[in-house]
Formats: sequence, C-alpha cells, structure tokens
Amino acid sequence: MMRSMFAGVSGLRNHQTRMDVIGNNIANVNTVGYKTSRVTFADALSQTLRGATAPHGNRGGINPQQVGIGVTLSSIDVIHSPGNLQTTGVNTDLAIQGNGFFMLGGVGNLQDQQYYYTRAGNFNMDISGRLVYSNGLQLLGWIADIDGTINTAGNPTGITLPVGSSIDPRATSELNLTGNLNSSAAIGESFIRNMQVFDSLGVPHTIQIVFTKTAVGEWDWEAQDSAGNPLPGASGTLNFDTIGHLPAGTTGSITGWATGSGADALNITIDFSSITQHHADESTLAYEQDGYRMGYLDSFRVDSAGRVIGIFTNGLTRTVAQIAIATCTNPAGLEKMGDTMFRETNNSGTIQINLPGVGGAGMITAGALEMSNVDLSQEFTDMIVTQRGFQANSRIITTSDEMLQELVNLKR
Repeated sequence: MMRSMFAGVSGLRNHQTRMDVIGNNIANVNTVGYKTSRVTFADALSQTLRGATAPHGNRGGINPQQVGIGVTLSSIDVIHSPGNLQTTGVNTDLAIQGNGFFMLGGVGNLQDQQYYYTRAGNFNMDISGRLVYSNGLQLLGWIADIDGTINTAGNPTGITLPVGSSIDPRATSELNLTGNLNSSAAIGESFIRNMQVFDSLGVPHTIQIVFTKTAVGEWDWEAQDSAGNPLPGASGTLNFDTIGHLPAGTTGSITGWATGSGADALNITIDFSSITQHHADESTLAYEQDGYRMGYLDSFRVDSAGRVIGIFTNGLTRTVAQIAIATCTNPAGLEKMGDTMFRETNNSGTIQINLPGVGGAGMITAGALEMSNVDLSQEFTDMIVTQRGFQANSRIITTSDEMLQELVNLKR
C-alpha cells in the first residue's frame, strides 16, 4: 500500500508537469515561430519480489515478479516541425522554409557576444536603419560593400540598411540599338529615333539618330543633339546583307561631346549590330544605355536567397546585405531563452552558419511569418487524458489511505 501511495504521488506530480507543458502550448498557439513541446514518461524502478528462474527438468521457467514504484519524467521534447506560413505583406517580416534559425545578437561589437536563434521573423527597422527583433536584438548577416559585393567568410554582424545612402551618377558610355529598318522604304526616306543619355553629373540629354536610306540595303546615319546639330564623330553608313543583317561588331561613336553642363565630355560607343533590315509596315528601334542619374535609397526587399536588395530612386537596385541562417545537428538540444529564442548547448551540436539554401539551411520567404506548430485539437485531447490520469492517481492515494485505516482498525 505504501508503494501504491508513492506511485500515486509520483503520478500526480508528473501529470501536473504534463499539464503545465500542455497549458504553455495552448497559451502560445498564436505565438509567431513557437515550437510545441511534449512530455514523455517512463516507469520508475521496480521492486523485485522474485527473480526469474530457468526451466529445469519437467518444470517450466518462471517469470520475474516485480512491483513498480511509480512513474518518472523521461523527457520534455521541443518539436521543431515547421509551422504554417501567414502572409503579412510587411517586407521586414521573414519566414524560413526549411531548416535553420535566424541569428540574433546585441548592438555593437558582436564577436564576443552570445548569439541567439529564432524561427520568429517579426523584424522591424529602427531609427538607425538596423533590422531588429521584437526585443531589440539585431538580425545578423553580412554587409555588402559599395559595389554590392558580400564577403561571407567573416563573422556575421548586425544588418543595418544604409538609410539616406545614394548612388553616384554614371555617364553613358554604351548605346545599344535593336529593331528594324523597313527594307521597303524609298530611297531618300529618313527615320528618326530620339534617345536619352546621361553625362558624368547625371544630367539627362536627348540625342536623335537620323537614318536615311541611300541605296538598296544601305542606310546613312547621323547623331544630332536636341537642336539638330551634328555630334562630333557621329555619322556613318550601314550596309545590310541579302538577309537583312549587319556584320557583327558594326559600331559607331560619339567622341568628345561637350554638353555644356560642366560635366566631362561624353564619349559613347553605339552598337548597331542588332538592327535588321526586313520588310515591315514601318521602321522601329529600341535602345539600351548604361548611364543613369543620381539615386537615393528609397526602399528594400528580401529575396529567397536572403539578399537584402536596396531599391534606389533612379530605378537601380543593389545588394546591401545578406541574411545568415544558423543550423545545428540536434535542434531539440537547443535551450529555450524566452522571447521565442534559443541558444546553443552541449547537446545541440555546433552551430553552422550558412547562406539560405546552402548546407541544409532553408530558403527565406519575405512578407510572411511562420506561425506556431501547436496542434490545438491534439493539445485538448492530451489535456483530457492528463486530467483523467491525474484523477485516477488521486483515487489511488485515497483508496490506499482507506485501506491503511482499515488495517489500523483491525487491532481495535
């Protein structure tokens, strides 16, 4: 009876622990990035009343006789299965599709600081442009240089967006033309295409290229400024073959054009080799040029590879940072630290720092959050089973007490 009372007490204690875990799971059913926990039990040591005996002669073997003395807590496991993604449309909300954790650290020198790990991607940008977690810790990764090149060999650092940064203007040096000049045009007929180029100060200038058909399969061209004045060195002849193509490498140039804006003189190579001469209703040409005006950082986005891409007012984009993803051999071995964060332990395995999609790390979905992986219906089922188990163990204690009372009364 004492053994049964001890077993009942141990059952009450461990079922209460299980109820605590279930309650915590239910409380966090809407917590971003939360990972559900489960409790497993194991029977405690058993008292052996009689040991097992082997078969002997005509007698068979006898199994051991043992009485258990209760239940013990075997483990409290964190289940790191992925949760469902919820679209938010907020560009600082991030979710990992696959394995891995976001890395978090304090502001300042991070080399000697404790790293933390989370699946909750509810980040925001503070006044300094830092991407920070809900508790103020920084999202870690690598910062790109001025050309957008990222060195992932170094230690990850806090990601800070270059708020207010700009891209210097670039003078046009190449002008590539594509399209078709109408082979049915009459001799002497002209076609004019206006184009915009930029000088070294980012000032836009309009030029026009005049194409005039001079013979079958032959067109003269001349580049002019917006007032119709010929530009230096900018004229020549295009000779098409019998299938309407120009020889590869057919180019012209504008050399030493002083735009009058105070910028450097423009020297532009014009590539005509993609122009054709086929029969069409009319001539039409498109162009691409490599110059641009000055631009300020206007917004940013995060792609699936974890690159933070700045979008500038001049239409250009440039990689400004790279998000790091941490993985480990045994995620269940990580220690919970509150705020839906974990830290490394002796049984989690060494943390590996990777790019998204590399080394087992998952890809990133921007504008979404990973929700809790708590199965509410399973939690309610476990809660009912735990409640019944608790009630049954309490009955054992009550019944054992009554039996002891009857035993005492026998002496009266």
